[in-house]
Amino acid sequence: MIRNLWYAVLESSEVKDGIVGVTRLGERLVFWRDRQGAVHCFYDRCAHRGASLAGGRHHGDAIACPFHGLQYDASGRCVKIPANGKNTPVPERFRMRSYPTHEAHGIIWIWWGENPPQDLAPPSFFDDLTHFTHWKTVRDPWDNHYTRVLENQLDVVHLPFVHHNTIGRGNRTLVEGPGLEWKHDIMFYHYTYNKIDDGSKPRTPQEVPVPPPDRDFKLETILPNLWQNYISKKLRVLGIFVPVDETHTILYLRLYQDFVRLPVLRQLVDWLMCRFNLIVAHQDRRVVNTQLPKGDGTGTGELLIQGDYPIMEFRKKRLELKRRNEQP
Repeated sequence: MIRNLWYAVLESSEVKDGIVGVTRLGERLVFWRDRQGAVHCFYDRCAHRGASLAGGRHHGDAIACPFHGLQYDASGRCVKIPANGKNTPVPERFRMRSYPTHEAHGIIWIWWGENPPQDLAPPSFFDDLTHFTHWKTVRDPWDNHYTRVLENQLDVVHLPFVHHNTIGRGNRTLVEGPGLEWKHDIMFYHYTYNKIDDGSKPRTPQEVPVPPPDRDFKLETILPNLWQNYISKKLRVLGIFVPVDETHTILYLRLYQDFVRLPVLRQLVDWLMCRFNLIVAHQDRRVVNTQLPKGDGTGTGELLIQGDYPIMEFRKKRLELKRRNEQP
């Protein structure tokens, strides 16, 4: 995982009135809301004796450790040690390690790094999704690094093999391109041009039209862990590839659709489409869980081909971000 980046880690609906303990980015974290509803994130290890705060309680705009009752405010500073008495000042060293949070679009991000800048900008999101007011999410655990899971969505070569009876039907094994365009520093679109192998030499990524003049369909990626399948103006699938640790990921698959609005019928359509999305995802999961090495997702030892161009660009940008964000 790369430090000093915004990572989408939870849905807003997962943090309600209690204190939520989860493992993210290989760390045990807690999330909670203050009385104004703002979300806060602490490293889940009490400064006193290292106990988890996940079983603790709210005390206004502070939370208390369930072990000895130490209370921490939203900044992570300990404001009360009950055993010392309520009028005894708390030493400055009693402080929880915390991460900046951002909440928007029903998603919670954390800025996973040390010493965040004063002018920390909010995380990027897909502007072409913001007009949707309704979505349905399913969550799916995978047994590999989050980059392995995300790269699977950049891989157009596997479609006719892994998804031969779903989205890959048609035996379109010849991969032209794929086309790719960077929209800004951490966001790119890529376009598929798969076709039946007619014996012709596939066009290179530089030879295919970008964007295609005859269709809106595209795949959008925002580093480090967001992806969108732009199917049409009224139908999208958002993927949030949440890093649990080096070998485990939770895939949040979120369906957006605006073509059915009657409440009961919409619920049925949402359920059916989410069910289909899971079937497709599980076809992928069966293979991706076997990929080696599990770990940092650099693909060590792999031999890539032209059809892997989006994966190459994704890895190149990750390496650039790693060098830039983690320099001494």
